[in-house]
Amino acid sequence: MQARACRFCGTDLEHTFADLGMSPFANSNLEPAQLNQMERFYPLHAFVCHTCFLVQVEEFEAPAEIFTEYAYLSSYSDSWVQHAKRYVEMITERLGLGRKSQVVEIASNDGYLLQFFVAKGIPALGIEPAANIAAIAERKDVRTLVKFFGTETAGGLSKEGMRADLIIGNNVLAHVPGLNDFVEGLRVLLGPQGVVTMEFPHLLRLMDEHQFDTIYHEHFSYFSLLTVSQVFARHGLAIFDVEELPTHGGSLRIYARHATDETKPVGSRVTDLLKREKAKGLDTLATYQSVAKTVTASKRELLRFLIDIKNDGKSIVGYGAPAKGNTLLNYCGIRGDFLDYVVDRSPYKQGRFLPGTHIPIHHPDKIAETRPDYLLLLPWNLREEIMAQMAFVRDWGCRFITPFPTVRVYP
Repeated sequence: MQARACRFCGTDLEHTFADLGMSPFANSNLEPAQLNQMERFYPLHAFVCHTCFLVQVEEFEAPAEIFTEYAYLSSYSDSWVQHAKRYVEMITERLGLGRKSQVVEIASNDGYLLQFFVAKGIPALGIEPAANIAAIAERKDVRTLVKFFGTETAGGLSKEGMRADLIIGNNVLAHVPGLNDFVEGLRVLLGPQGVVTMEFPHLLRLMDEHQFDTIYHEHFSYFSLLTVSQVFARHGLAIFDVEELPTHGGSLRIYARHATDETKPVGSRVTDLLKREKAKGLDTLATYQSVAKTVTASKRELLRFLIDIKNDGKSIVGYGAPAKGNTLLNYCGIRGDFLDYVVDRSPYKQGRFLPGTHIPIHHPDKIAETRPDYLLLLPWNLREEIMAQMAFVRDWGCRFITPFPTVRVYP
């Protein structure tokens, strides 16, 4: 068998982080006509590199096959849009951005974030490979380039005279199989004193809170600050600040600059988090190899809980159809015998079926019609937002379930 190589440093991958069996692509929701057709499953096996400690899954399909038409629309999460708005206010003031500045967002989705820069009159460009989503952004007056980002795209923009004062990437770094080409593209496009901010789920939180559903095929890499600092440093970029965020179950927002830009010294939040990660053993292979046992224990705990509910004659419905939910359902074998259906606010998902499990996706209004006993929150990281939106289910005694870090029920 051909050796697997680390997508950052090239070391042969020999060590398992978590083996979640066989699974379809997490965002490949099915049309009704596809239900009786063969469905492709791939190994969902996360490895850890013993040299740089990058946790990663293999690439089975080219990005163009996965992301050219995409089902996730950022604007359907109210809390995420508010998160983006707060970021724009903060970063505009922090960097002193104005009408002569240039902002670029990579994987800009439906314009959920750049719309706030546009409203301020700050020049903004989105780079988004999914044409269906880019069209929505354009309708919000967000100029969008339909391309994948890397050195080729960055070089083309640079030749046209564009140098970015701010490059934004929210939950894109983890979705890039060509990691080195992507980060080199950041260096090429970034102005001499420009800043890159990237947000991504924090590997330490994934490990501490058993968030194995964060692992899916479209999510190629899983970062600690220790590892992402190495990746950026190789390409002449230095991380000078970091924030720990509550989004997506616990994320990092890193701030990077050219290594030669001495106007932005490395702050204490960077050094403190690096020390904390080392204290947690993130520079030791054995720490990563211990994760597999916690993953299987979490699976058994959730299944025992759901089996008890069903044996009591209760009904369960899933709320949300996120990628992470499909990892959870497929790995745990949770299908229509547990969940009657799932609901999602996105019309792009309604009327389709979840990959692998073939659970139907309905509009949230379906819940009031069937009055289930429990709602299993698949985007559990949005628990407070969803529980507020769905507060009316308490009228008939329906309760909310979240699976991580342990199974918990909310009235």
